[in-house]
Amino acid sequence: MPKKIASSTAGRAKPKPVTMSKPVTKRAVKAPSTMSKKGKPVATGTDASLVGKKAPAFTLPDQDGKPVSLASLTARGPVVLYFYPKDMTPGCTIEACSFRDNSNKLRALGAQVIGVSADSPASHVKFIAKQSLNFPLLSDPANTTTKAYGVYKMKSLYGRQFMGIERTTFIIGRDGVVKQVFPKVKVNGHTDEVLDALKQLN
Repeated sequence: MPKKIASSTAGRAKPKPVTMSKPVTKRAVKAPSTMSKKGKPVATGTDASLVGKKAPAFTLPDQDGKPVSLASLTARGPVVLYFYPKDMTPGCTIEACSFRDNSNKLRALGAQVIGVSADSPASHVKFIAKQSLNFPLLSDPANTTTKAYGVYKMKSLYGRQFMGIERTTFIIGRDGVVKQVFPKVKVNGHTDEVLDALKQLN
């Protein structure tokens, strides 16, 4: 019988098969989108955190010194609550007059416009008279309501930093819930944005 040829691997332990472990991959954390499905900016930050939540309650004096509460406003329908820096200033005048000129369209959608600043009722009276405004302006000199809504912030102008009201608009439903926020408002075309948002609520 032919002699068996010894294998060169005889007596050696068989090597264990090498298995490749699955590559470790980190889950991608998506940053929150800042664009809506329609490609429009979506509010982010402190102001936006109120969307879908109950709007902070308040009671503030209007231009005549009469106390006005949020509950009394929402009982009548949706509220366009806009915070602005100061009476008589150029940007605030353009914004107020735009709401004034579109009052019929806003009312047709069941909405009421309310402006809030830190100015006194007496200042509001002059502003309303000068611009023939057809909606109330509320006074918040202690900035309690502006702080509750997150619009009292550090601002800068010509290299100087100071605390003040950041121009911001909130749409609040009849149920008292914040439906939409427009932070850092640019006054030109802002009323059209508000009207579009109100149409989506109806």
